Amino acid sequence: MAFPRPLQWRALKLSGRVAGALALVAGAALALQDPGKPAAPLSVTAVRHWSSSDSTRVAIEVSGEFEYRHDRLGNPDRIYFDIVGARPALASRQPIVVLAVGDGLLRQIRVSEPQRGLARVVLDLELAADFTVEKLSNPDRLMIELRRPNQAAPAAPPAAPVAAPEPAKPVDDRVPLPARKSNLGNRSLVRALGLKLERVVIDPGHGGHDKGTIGPSGLAEKDLVLDVARRLGAMIESQLGAEVIYTRSSDVYVPLEERTALANEKQADLFLSIHANAGVASAAGSETYYLNFTTSKSAMDVAARENASSERSIHELQSLIEKIALKDKVEESREFATQVQTALCADLARVNAASRDRGVRKAPFVVLVGAAMPSILTEVGFLSNGAEEKLLSRPEYRQKIAEAIYKGVSQYASSLSRFQVADGEKP
Repeated sequence: MAFPRPLQWRALKLSGRVAGALALVAGAALALQDPGKPAAPLSVTAVRHWSSSDSTRVAIEVSGEFEYRHDRLGNPDRIYFDIVGARPALASRQPIVVLAVGDGLLRQIRVSEPQRGLARVVLDLELAADFTVEKLSNPDRLMIELRRPNQAAPAAPPAAPVAAPEPAKPVDDRVPLPARKSNLGNRSLVRALGLKLERVVIDPGHGGHDKGTIGPSGLAEKDLVLDVARRLGAMIESQLGAEVIYTRSSDVYVPLEERTALANEKQADLFLSIHANAGVASAAGSETYYLNFTTSKSAMDVAARENASSERSIHELQSLIEKIALKDKVEESREFATQVQTALCADLARVNAASRDRGVRKAPFVVLVGAAMPSILTEVGFLSNGAEEKLLSRPEYRQKIAEAIYKGVSQYASSLSRFQVADGEKP
C-alpha cells in the first residue's frame, strides 16, 4: 500500500543502538533455534502515526508474525488493539507510554502491557472516526487508518486470495487465587463466590449547569473532577485491564439517579464517584464515603450538598432506606473506600504538607443508592481552601490524585478472587 507523503509524523521506538543490538541477538537466536522449541517472544518495537488533512494513519510495528484482536469502546470513544504474545519494547520505563497527537481525529495513543505477554495499543479518538485495519508483512506491522465519518477511504487494488491461517489454540496457564479476607477479617458473598473485577464506572460529579463547589479563584468542581476522572480511567484501562465507563465524558448535566442506573445497566463491578469538598477556609485533605446511615453532622452536611440536585420525593423514603441497608454491598463498599482513602492520604501528603487524612466515612448519598455493586464517593480536596484550590488547578497535582485513586482501586482488586499466571507473575 502506498501512502502520500505525511504532513507530520512522530514515533515511539527503541534507540538505534539498542534496536540494532536486539536485532543481532534475535537473528542469532533464530539461526540456532531448535525447530521443536517455541518461537522467541514477540515485541512491539515502534508505534508511528502520520496526519494529513482528512485522515490519520497509525503503524504498530511488531518483531515477527503476530495475531491480534481489536474492539471499539465508548465514553470516551476509543479503539484498542491487542498484539497477542507480544510485549512493548518502546524506549520508556513507564508502565504506560502516551504519545500526544491532537490532530482533530486522534487525541493520543497509549501503549501498555495490561497483562504479561499482551501488548495493548489504545487510540483515544477526538471524534467518532471511521477506521480500517490491515495486517502487513516485510516488515510485520498493523496499519490503522482513521477517517472522518462518511468520508470514503481510497480504493485499494484487489489482492490475491490468501488462505486464512489456522487460529492459534489458547493455552490457559492461569492459576485461580481465592479472595483474601477484608480488613475486618471477613469474607462477604462477593469474596465467597469468587467474583472478579472486569468493569468500572467512573462518575465525575456535577456537570453542565451544576458547577458544584467554586473555589475562591473560580475553579469549578465539575471541571476538576472530569479531568481527574479521565486520568484515572486511562490508568485503570491500560494497567488493570478493566473496561472503564464514564457517567459523563464532557461538560454535561446528568441526574444523580441516572448515574447509578447506568452502572447497573452496564453491569459494572465497581462505581466510583469523584468530587471536591467545601467547608471552612482552613479545611484541607481528602475523605472517602460509602453508603450507609450516620449520625455525623459533618457527613450529613456533605451529603446534603451533594444530594441537592436529586429528583427523588419524600414518598420514596422507605424504599431508599431498604436499599441503603444491603449488608454485603455495605461491607465491600467500606473495604473499597478504605483502600482508596489510604492511598490518597499517603500519596498526597508527600506533595501537600497541609493535606489531612479525614478518614473513611458513611453517609446517605443519592448517587450511591441503588447501585448493585460496591460503590464509593471520594472528596479529593477542598476547593474552599485557597491554597488547596491552587494545587488542584495544577495538572501534575491532578495526576497525583488520579495515581493515588488508581492505587486504591488496584489494591482492592488484588484482594478479590483473581487469576495469576502459572510462573507466579501477575497478569
